[in-house]
Amino acid sequence: MTSIVSGGSRGLGLAAVEALLARGDAVATFSRTGSPAIEALASRHAGRLVHELIDAADAAAVRGFVARVADRFGRIDHCVANAAIAHEGVLATTTDAEIDALLAVNLAGSIVLVRECVRQMLVQPRADATAVGSPSVTVISSIVASRGSPGLTVYAATKAGLEGFARSLARELGPRGIRVNAVAPGFLETDLSASLSPDNRSRIARRTALGRLGTAADVVGAIDFLTSPAAAFITAQVLTVDGGT
Repeated sequence: MTSIVSGGSRGLGLAAVEALLARGDAVATFSRTGSPAIEALASRHAGRLVHELIDAADAAAVRGFVARVADRFGRIDHCVANAAIAHEGVLATTTDAEIDALLAVNLAGSIVLVRECVRQMLVQPRADATAVGSPSVTVISSIVASRGSPGLTVYAATKAGLEGFARSLARELGPRGIRVNAVAPGFLETDLSASLSPDNRSRIARRTALGRLGTAADVVGAIDFLTSPAAAFITAQVLTVDGGT
């Protein structure tokens, strides 16, 4: 099996890369910047892990990356669209540039990555779904897409867009045996949430049933599940992992 994960150098993306490698997949990932963790993984899994420095907003670069992965490994079985950026601030003070960046990375970037992976999935020979699972797309949304959060309006809009995209694409690709789902984490202790103010972080923890922000380890099992044979009859779903927000 070959899996592509965007934004795999840290946080949830890195955890997904580690989990997919652990189960035996070949994994390809890209991110705007590297990290010691992804470099160490690439060293330990030489030949089975590919990491490149690519901006998710660069459609041509993403297209080239997917083509190289397909050439190297011969197929693409799972796509995890995880790369995202966040900006905290009230809408009235959000700049055009900040809006454009969020839309370009979180929404358009994910759509382009999924499109390129799906193009490969549609032309490659089908694997035995009972043994290794059907091809799948998993987009990483957020609890704010359905619940909302002050100061994260544009971010929430991009994630809500991904959920609508996933549901519609699932209908489109279902007859071809390709599943499409979304995972909606609550607020996690990652670099992405580091921009949240202390007051906002405290407020989020207080309203969560489990009384804390989540971790990447809390969520990665959902990605592993949705890209496995155990989820062979699951598509067009949003799986929320938020600690009871």
